[in-house]
Amino acid sequence: MSEEPREVRWLTDTEMLVWRSYIVSTLMLRQRLHRELAERQDVSLIDYEVLVCLADADGGAMRMTELATMLGSTKSRLSHQIARMESAGLVRRIRQAGDRRGVAAELTEQGAELLRRSAPTHVNGVRAHFVNLLTEQEQQVMGRAFSRILAHLSESGD
Repeated sequence: MSEEPREVRWLTDTEMLVWRSYIVSTLMLRQRLHRELAERQDVSLIDYEVLVCLADADGGAMRMTELATMLGSTKSRLSHQIARMESAGLVRRIRQAGDRRGVAAELTEQGAELLRRSAPTHVNGVRAHFVNLLTEQEQQVMGRAFSRILAHLSESGD
């Protein structure tokens, strides 16, 4: 673990504005997207995100550790979530052929149907509350910036 610097380089007013705006807007955006999905499709945002990850995975299945990493979750928290989703018939746990290391989550037909039905609500929300508020140039700048942040955090092993 790295040692904390002796002298703190405090955030400037501009840096603080960017940071606080990012934090608060991200929380509010996720809450809004969750509320829209829950009210219109009876699915939580985090369950929707699991369904998306599994639908994008080869064969509709992904190792639990990989899924936890993609969702920024812990294995324990994800295990509880998958258990709940499994009870609802949206996913199932399986052993992947040739992989003795762990369990995978697999999308069921019921989960795929919920994803198909919910996707328009989610995409419309993302457009209305995020994409349409940015110019194309702002989207490109944000895409590059957050890709760099994601790469940094992924490399650091967190």
